[in-house]
Amino acid sequence: MADPIPFGKPQISDAEKHAVLEVLDSGMLVHGKKTPEFEEAFAERVGTKHAVSVASCTAGLHMVLFVKNIGKGDTVALPAMTHTATAHVVELQGAKPVFVDISPNTGNMCPGALDRIEENLSVIMPVHYLGLPCNMRRIKTTAERHGAFILEDCAVSLDAEFDGKKVGNHGLAGAFSFYPVKHMTSIEGGMVTTNDDDLADQLRKRRAFGYNKALGERAKPGLYDVNQLGFNYRMSDVEAAVGIEQLKRLDGFQKIRAENYRRLVELLNEVEEISLLPPPEGYGPNSHYCLNTILPKDGSIDRAKVMDSLKENGIGFSVHYPGPVPMFEYYAEKYGYKQGQFPNAEWISEQTLSLPVGPHLPEDGPERIAEALKQALVVSKA
Repeated sequence: MADPIPFGKPQISDAEKHAVLEVLDSGMLVHGKKTPEFEEAFAERVGTKHAVSVASCTAGLHMVLFVKNIGKGDTVALPAMTHTATAHVVELQGAKPVFVDISPNTGNMCPGALDRIEENLSVIMPVHYLGLPCNMRRIKTTAERHGAFILEDCAVSLDAEFDGKKVGNHGLAGAFSFYPVKHMTSIEGGMVTTNDDDLADQLRKRRAFGYNKALGERAKPGLYDVNQLGFNYRMSDVEAAVGIEQLKRLDGFQKIRAENYRRLVELLNEVEEISLLPPPEGYGPNSHYCLNTILPKDGSIDRAKVMDSLKENGIGFSVHYPGPVPMFEYYAEKYGYKQGQFPNAEWISEQTLSLPVGPHLPEDGPERIAEALKQALVVSKA
């Protein structure tokens, strides 16, 4: 049997290993030169003035809301279909999340549903679903009407573009994830991008306890003041060193992702039992995090059996996501959400499977994945 194909696998080369050893040998594992170097390179990639490295994408989202004093009395709009982290940071600040159903042909927050929100919004948090950019033109118009700022969740959309600008460059700030199976990794960690000088300055201070002086700014070691609340949300130089090398290889990763995605779409378009969630026209480059495969609504295909068959054949997959966030126990109990309130998000969560397209796929990966899925569809009907 051929080697299994996991849903995702970090692509670590000798360059990353050497970079890590260089940092370890330096003795400067935090507060060193690698973190600002990574930030500068990432800001250039996205096209923003600033990039601030953080411990995770979640930490980045949380800090932006914290710095902007979003809390009790504030209302934050976000899509019903996202990772729970997007909602958790709102809850942690004591603000009220308002969930918006998604568009069935994109998986992104539905602009029409967003426009129907009657409450005044303080923040809109669009999530670019699986690498497809949201319609930022519509979202910006709504934000302006409410006097709200935009905080983009770009966890799975690095390099996606809308209107000629990369995601993370359409609102006040954007937050990216470098978790091992994302487009690139820094082992763990994240990045906040912004064109706002004051926000960037505040984020750099708040990620390190609210010190008034960074390590290199202190006249005497160990002497500083704390003039504001902060977190321990820093990225280490070991992580930044890996991120720098990954950025150098990112063009190659993205080229392979796009080709694997194209080949898999071509192979699966001929399978009548399923449909796909391809990028709509006019949305600009998709960053091809994975391929979302949609099973029929009539229940003729048992998704659990499809999953079991794929697993037996060594094909990795994922589900994005196991349910709309407002249907998770915590949010359903607190806010009284009921089944049927977010029909598109419920349908996507129940009827889709995410298939891998990353650079870890072997040369015949798309063909193996397509064949395994075809077999799984037959098994599911037995």
